[in-house]
Amino acid sequence: MDAYSYLFHGQVFANAQTGNMLLLGVNIAAGNFAIATNYIWPVLFFAIGIIIADIFNAVKKIKIIHWRQISVLLEAIILTAVAFMPELSDDVANALISFACGIQVQSFRAIRGNSITTTMCIGNFRSGTSNLDRFLFTKEKSYLRKSLLYYGIIVSFVAGAIIESVLIRILGRYAILFSSALLLIALCIMFYEGVDETEY
Repeated sequence: MDAYSYLFHGQVFANAQTGNMLLLGVNIAAGNFAIATNYIWPVLFFAIGIIIADIFNAVKKIKIIHWRQISVLLEAIILTAVAFMPELSDDVANALISFACGIQVQSFRAIRGNSITTTMCIGNFRSGTSNLDRFLFTKEKSYLRKSLLYYGIIVSFVAGAIIESVLIRILGRYAILFSSALLLIALCIMFYEGVDETEY
């Protein structure tokens, strides 16, 4: 999603809010106030996405579907809408994508009991490297397994950016449908295998 928003919608990040805050500050310092506003909306809507995910988690009254499944479905709908609404300005498109990212980052925060981030790499890189050095010092294989989990997430993140970048050249605005398709596949898997009830 970051590759799509950055390459197709005005070089703004959907996930990497640190990057957006950095570019916000740089442009304010340079007096580029009109450009600076481009970076405010993704940050704001990312925060709103987090709040919405927390609301889904708090309600939990719908028994036929888990709140995390609702999160995934909403993300897929939002990204599909962005693809089929060419009249959207870059600001609105980036805000919607960041909103979806905020929902995801708050809804999915662990794998097999290991804290992870699904939309950014720095925390996963730190955890992967920390577990790798623990394995090297202790030879405890559980640390190696954790390290490989974190590095695997990073590899999938980079692979996603590569695939999305190639698809943008081929499909243009419709490239984001690749992300929607992956979310719908994940949703089907969640229905088939169930959802971890663990609270993170």
